[in-house]
This record gives sequence, C-alpha cells and structure tokens, in this order.
Amino acid sequence: MRWSFHLFRVAGIEVRVHVTFLLLLAFVGFAGHATAGVSGAISGVVFVSLVFLCVLLHEFGHALAAKRYGIRTPDITLLPIGGLARLERMPDKPAEELVVAIAGPLVNVAIALILAPFAHGPFQLFGGVAGDLDLLTSLRNVNIGLVLFNLIPAFPMDGGRVLRAFLAMRMDYARATAVAAGIGQGIAVVGGMWALLNFQPMLVLIAVFIYAGAQSEAAFAQFKGLSKSMRVQAATITAFQTLPLQATLNDAIEALLSSSQHDFPVLGPAGEVRGLLTRDDLIVALRKTGADTPVAEVMRVDVPSVHHTMLFDRAFQILQESGCPALPVTDSAGRVVGLFTPENVSELLLVRSALARSTSRQDTVRRSGPPPLPV
Repeated sequence: MRWSFHLFRVAGIEVRVHVTFLLLLAFVGFAGHATAGVSGAISGVVFVSLVFLCVLLHEFGHALAAKRYGIRTPDITLLPIGGLARLERMPDKPAEELVVAIAGPLVNVAIALILAPFAHGPFQLFGGVAGDLDLLTSLRNVNIGLVLFNLIPAFPMDGGRVLRAFLAMRMDYARATAVAAGIGQGIAVVGGMWALLNFQPMLVLIAVFIYAGAQSEAAFAQFKGLSKSMRVQAATITAFQTLPLQATLNDAIEALLSSSQHDFPVLGPAGEVRGLLTRDDLIVALRKTGADTPVAEVMRVDVPSVHHTMLFDRAFQILQESGCPALPVTDSAGRVVGLFTPENVSELLLVRSALARSTSRQDTVRRSGPPPLPV
C-alpha cells in the first residue's frame, strides 16, 4: 500500500504502518496535551497504541487461520480506521472461510477475557476511555466493542463473511454473497438513517463504508462466478507490440504514441520474455535519465507470464500478486501471443454480464409468453 512503511516481520508476515496513522497519534497527543499537559499526551498516545496492538493481533488471527489452509498473508497494514490483512485469496470452501473470518474476533474475545480480572465495573459500549477509566478497563471495553462491531452481519466486517459462509453451505457462492450483501446494505441504510436523525456524523460515514463494502463484495463474487470456467485466451489482447532488448526509450516512445498500448513486453534474441516496460516506468525514466536510456535498464524483470490455457481466476490472482499493470501471455512453445490486462478483463466481464442478463430476460419472456396455438 502506498504511503506505508515497514515496521517489522512476524511469522513471515510484514507489518506496515500508514503515514496517516502517525497523524492520528500526533492528533491524540496534541489533544491530550491541551487538556492534561504532558501526562495527558503520553497517556493518550499509549492508550491508542495499545488499542492498535489489539487490532494488529486481531489481523494476525485472520492471517494465521488462513495459513492453516495454505493461504499466505504478505502483509498487514495499520490504518487510522483499523488494520488490513492482505490475504492472497479467500478460502474456497465455506467452512474454511468461516474459520478465517471468526478467528479475528476470537482474538479480541481472548484479550477481553485475559483483561477481565483486572478490569473494574461493567462493560460500557459508548463510555469509558483511558482518561475516564483505568487503562486495563478501557482496553477490555475496546476489545468487547471490537467483537460486537466486527460481527455486524455486513461486508466488509467479519460478520458479513461469517454470514456468507453459512449461506454458502446451503446455496451457490455468488447467490450467498448477493444475499449477504443485500442484508449488509439494508443494515447500512437503516443505521445511516438513524445516525442522520440523531446527528451522528461518524456513524453516517461508517454506514456509507458498509454499504460500499457490500457492493464491492457482491461485484467481486459476480466476477468469480462469471470467470470460473474461462481461460486466459478469452481476455487476451492479441493486437500488441513488443520491444527488443536493445531498444531505447526513444523506441518505446514511438511505440507508445503510435498505439493505444501502455505496457510493452521486452523480448530477448530468441523471442523469450526478458521483462516488461510500463508507461509509468517509461515516464519516470525519461525525467531522470533521458530518451537514450536502454529499455533494459528501466524494464521490470522477473515478470510472470501466464499460459493462454490457464484458468482465468488463477491468472487474475497472479496479475494482482505481481503488481504489474499487464502480463505477457504465452503459448505452449513459449512465444508471446498477447497481453493480459485488468482493463481487458473488465471489458470482457461487462460483455459476459450483459449477455447473461439478456439471455435471462429472453428465457423469462419465453416462459411468461402465451401458450402456442393449436395446429
């Protein structure tokens, strides 16, 4: 994620922090100093840091549960709104998704139980921060609050995934996602209206976040359903240009301006893929080193290729993991036969979706039409 930097690595998982999180700490420190001096600033920063330690452990719960099913988590990023564990993929089986989704809240349950003997007073959902209660009591309340919030049955919270996992045990995955997303959007609409009527702007923003998350999850499930049996060749750009290894950025500029292509495979003497020159890398290199720079010094190396018969969803996963805007497509002889890009994927899925709706409408008309006339 952009604007984030490395903190440390645990169990092969990189922990990163977004710069906006540091701005949050600075704001908390400033607000604490304004009300209670240096001690207020220190206690505020310590409390927020401990809260985000609990959030980090929550995300590690997801990551370690996913690891049990062979799913790697490259990194976890701390943001002002919480933590983000970037799993390579979600589990394919509903029971596995249920375990991965519930693992995070269970970590917060465990933390709350550990803190319970040291806490004082009953749980307060909307009351009690480090300045009003003692630190351990506040942390207990926060962890219980995290459990309740994350188990709201709406995407992108864990509760939405738990609901989808239960539904997917009884119906198709795409249908289960659509039902869970609809429930989540209904909760978001009702919650957002309540927040507006009670002048709660933060809850309004959360409702918008939930609604958008449900919509995004439903779209992704539709993508998975449409692309499940497709092959890479269905979304391959076959009209494309390549660059030889000895080309310069001048040659790349000519290729860029003479076509709508943005990214160019760089080929070696035998026609093998040696790298990929992207438009962004080209522009940056032009500013730094000039148009006479060899392409070989600018191109991205170790770029994966995808075979034209590879399953679509696997190729898309490789595309996402590579961080490249396009991937070379090769045939059985290793020759480059096209490019695999997110834009072409989106266009293909739009066409497939439109065709599916059209076919569905035609079938409905046939079923609801008048009976055939007797002969």
